[in-house]
Amino acid sequence: MSEWKFEQAAVIGTGMMGPGIAVTLALGGVKATILSRTPENAQAGLDKARAQLQLLADHKLADAAAAARAVTLLSASADFDRTIAGVDLVVESALEKMDFKQELFARMDAIAKPAAVLASNTSGLSITVIASACSRPERVLTTHFWNPPHLMPLVEIVKGAKTDHTLAILVKELLTSCGKVAVLVKKDTPGQLGNRLQIALVREAIHIVESGIADVEDVDAVAKNGFGLRLPVYGIFEHQDAVGLDMALGIVDYISADLYNQPKAPELLRKTVAEGNLGAKTGKGFYDWSKKSIESVKKRRDDFVLDFLQRWR
Repeated sequence: MSEWKFEQAAVIGTGMMGPGIAVTLALGGVKATILSRTPENAQAGLDKARAQLQLLADHKLADAAAAARAVTLLSASADFDRTIAGVDLVVESALEKMDFKQELFARMDAIAKPAAVLASNTSGLSITVIASACSRPERVLTTHFWNPPHLMPLVEIVKGAKTDHTLAILVKELLTSCGKVAVLVKKDTPGQLGNRLQIALVREAIHIVESGIADVEDVDAVAKNGFGLRLPVYGIFEHQDAVGLDMALGIVDYISADLYNQPKAPELLRKTVAEGNLGAKTGKGFYDWSKKSIESVKKRRDDFVLDFLQRWR
């Protein structure tokens, strides 16, 4: 097992995640095929991946020679069976529906090499349940890349109930060699790791607005200009140790009783969705998107990440 090498991979999906995942693998020296239902969609995914590589090279986040080599390692295909049968690793980033993923993984399990690793990019579905459709669940795990995957360093590797631990470590080593910050989530649990932290923040933010403590804009301003600004270089536990755990204990005890603790989404979120206000895609959510541009917000996000990575890598 320790001598196992990932030389060829398939990445399923050409939307937000697939091309960036393929870019990551190619930069790590892995031949990566972007797989889609049609040749046209597969080619579109390949074009997107090449553009992402150029962006990384332009901002000196990838060595020009490494980016040029990665381009040669990228390909596109709509031949599902032949592609899956020939690779060492599959990363699926398709529809987030359990029945779809189970059917897909069962099909891949029947086609892939016995030693191949089957990974899902799911951000929340149980990899244990997905793997239950496979004859080799020990070779199935989650590799949750954060969006956008060509920029965001984090990948969460989530073990299913039957995932081989040594295999999970090998995948972690692979993604680390590809330039990612790979973390191991030892238990398959709802929300994995990052989303558990994020959702705790989301539901408390909504509760604050619902309770009339502050408006949406001010909650976002606090997150962006307060604790959120230092999080990339100053972690949660680092901060607690810095202030002293005796003080942390008193603060947590004092505030906890007043936090949102219901085992369901806050009513404000439920009411907003029921009214058909689903966010940028419908023109209104917590913000009125007729007055804001979601593309401008995403560009600001990506520009900030690019600038941060250039300064701190």
